[in-house]
Amino acid sequence: MASFGIDPAVLGHLLAEHRELHARLLELRAEFGRPRSPGAAGLESLRGRLQGLREHLARHFAQEESGGHLEESIARIPRLSPAARAVVAQHPRLLAEVDALLERLAVRDIPVESWAAAAGGFATFTEHLLDHERNENGVLQQGYNEDFGIPD
Repeated sequence: MASFGIDPAVLGHLLAEHRELHARLLELRAEFGRPRSPGAAGLESLRGRLQGLREHLARHFAQEESGGHLEESIARIPRLSPAARAVVAQHPRLLAEVDALLERLAVRDIPVESWAAAAGGFATFTEHLLDHERNENGVLQQGYNEDFGIPD
């Protein structure tokens, strides 16, 4: 009888992607958690890390959209197609949220109230991204009929 579970190497890749994404978010959350703007040098560094997150997400989303694990899940269980399409449809909005943050931080110094708004924008983006990841993981786990051990 053929196994329909996920290949351990593929699962390892998915979990590594998940860990890297969360590490980037935690690092940025610490920066945005400061009570005030980090100044010109700190803002440049923050923008660089935020741009790195954006590039990571763009690559990750491109992989999803060009076929792969989501497509495999749909092939296994066609009823997952609407949920997978909904996950993919979120990609442009998530990238636009990061772009808006990068634009907001494209200054040499940022007033306290603008910094607070940027921090709030990052918190909102993080919630949206984590919801997206939960939805994506749900589709994948249903498609492979396995619990990947990824915390909700």
